[in-house]
Amino acid sequence: MNNSIKLPKKLMLLGAGELGKEFVIAAQRLGNYVIAVDRYANAPAMQVADCSEVISMLSADDLEAVVSKHQPDLIVPEIEAIRTSKLVEFEQRGIIVIPTAAATNYTMNRDRIRDLANQELSIRTARYGYATSLEELIVASDLIGFPNVLKPVMSSSGKGQSVVHNKDEVEQAWNYAIANSRGDTQKVIVEEFIDFEIEITLLTIKQWNASTIFCAPIGHRQERGDYQESWQPADISEAKILAAQEIAKKVTDALGGAGIFGVEFFITKDEVIFSELSPRPHDTGMVTLISQNLNEFELHLRAVLGLPIPNIEQFGSSASAVILASEKSDSIAFTGVAEALSEKDVDIRLFGKPSSHPYRRMGVALAKGVNVQEAREKATRAASKIKLV
Repeated sequence: MNNSIKLPKKLMLLGAGELGKEFVIAAQRLGNYVIAVDRYANAPAMQVADCSEVISMLSADDLEAVVSKHQPDLIVPEIEAIRTSKLVEFEQRGIIVIPTAAATNYTMNRDRIRDLANQELSIRTARYGYATSLEELIVASDLIGFPNVLKPVMSSSGKGQSVVHNKDEVEQAWNYAIANSRGDTQKVIVEEFIDFEIEITLLTIKQWNASTIFCAPIGHRQERGDYQESWQPADISEAKILAAQEIAKKVTDALGGAGIFGVEFFITKDEVIFSELSPRPHDTGMVTLISQNLNEFELHLRAVLGLPIPNIEQFGSSASAVILASEKSDSIAFTGVAEALSEKDVDIRLFGKPSSHPYRRMGVALAKGVNVQEAREKATRAASKIKLV
């Protein structure tokens, strides 16, 4: 155990959404100083941070200005759309970048992490190809076959993802992917459609000076490429859990550094197939706000600060369900919170986003149950009671 760790630390969070907000809360509980940075004012994490900055994180000059101004001990990226070459410079100047600048650079783009897993580490992934134009996509789609899945190489929370059933849908899927692409790249990944039994997230905690540890696997369901509900523990065999852990460790070892990684897998009848990875808390992991003694944000904080994690206790069948906006508004108010909280073992998080648009995630309902089915039903029921007015 490292007795020389001094707190507080000064942390700069790049991306200040709802996941960042929970991370800031965890950091504040241990007295740390947090600067929340995002491209718009009053983002969720800014509401609980010590101070905030509004910049374009794709601008190297803007990043240089805020880092020079605040001189953080650690930089903690929370989103993909960051000028990652600048993070390499900061790291060379002695600022710790989580998990590392190189790892952040790798994982900001789906193509790099997929190539690392498949080509360098020989890990089974879905068959895939890339395209930077509609013409290239038509060729790649024919090679992969239909149905297939199309995604921008850089996006957040699954935006721009669609299932393409035949040639007639390729152009529409291309337009949707490019419209929802983050950053300044016009590149998509097309991959074979895996007929999976369940999709899981394996929260993998890489530590500076201790072994890699794992949370119980989290099952999740997606629509429009975005998570709608998640539950823990996912019902998969011990053998498949061990196989997923082995793959997750192999990929995170290759990336290095410390922190939590959300490693996603397709679980089929016979296989455990690597899907993708986020080097930070994962949206499906919000279930840990009710399901564990240490939630994913507390685990991320402990890992990045080098603090010990003696045990992760999972409290049994738990679930989360998202609360989505249905329309565009700059005036946010909710009804139904009391009704949602009237059921035993239910909790709610409202993120405090200053505006809404259709399908924007505005909150999450959390529930525990005697089994996963009951927990999922309770979470979904609670989420459905909350309305944006």
